[in-house]
Amino acid sequence: MIEDTETIDEFLDRHATDVEEAVRKAASAEIMPRFRRLAAHEVDQKSGPHDLVTDADRKAELYLTEALGALLPGSVVVGEEAVHANPVSYEALQGDTPVWIVDPVDGTRQFVHGDPGFCTLVALAQGGVLRASWTYAPARDQLATAVRGRGAFLDGERLHAGAPETGRDLRIATSHPDYTTDDQKRALLGLWTEGVAPRACGSAGLEYLAVARGELDATAFSWEAAWDHAAGLLLVEEAGGAHLTLTDEPFRITGHNTLPFTAARDAATARRVVKLLTPQ
Repeated sequence: MIEDTETIDEFLDRHATDVEEAVRKAASAEIMPRFRRLAAHEVDQKSGPHDLVTDADRKAELYLTEALGALLPGSVVVGEEAVHANPVSYEALQGDTPVWIVDPVDGTRQFVHGDPGFCTLVALAQGGVLRASWTYAPARDQLATAVRGRGAFLDGERLHAGAPETGRDLRIATSHPDYTTDDQKRALLGLWTEGVAPRACGSAGLEYLAVARGELDATAFSWEAAWDHAAGLLLVEEAGGAHLTLTDEPFRITGHNTLPFTAARDAATARRVVKLLTPQ
């Protein structure tokens, strides 16, 4: 646990591997035993037929809430399912208390359909600043980590996002049409142009990992939920990438961003995507 005089950096020096272990155990205990074995009563809808939640989501979040809180007493957890039950809990992102931002199953739709393209996302933030993140794809046994100022890694290998190849269409993952309003669809229309190859995104966390690995050039997303973005944004930053909103400012996990926004392999690509997204 953190000592009274210990900084977040010192906490991470001592406990980053403990967080990794907690993430792996949550997946092992609560997610993977249900993968491709979900019963009908273990899947529910939240806001509609495309907004699913499963027993794996709920139970993995409870596991992580207990484990992460024990590692860092005095911290709070902002988890997707807890916020759904109590929206006021999202306001913890505005304060100075250390906050764990948790998406227990990012890509629930894929999980429900037996597709391995899902992950568990955990980020640690304080005062609106992302300090560390963990992106774990349990069906692929891949773990990506990032600590501010210390780089991004996938299974121990350093990640370098690099820059898109000159002359090739930009590969961009965008908000999935099933999850966008008509206004959001119109805001993203600028990407349907020569020199760009947009496609609907899957798990946001895995799309961010693809950017950090240089396999995807950018994302273009139209929603703010911190649990979907926090871990991946730090991963992209620490791999050398950048993220921008339509006001040419980095995305803020505390909210009030001008949307859509992008995360890209480098700053030049981020600016290019923002220009495409800006109404002419």
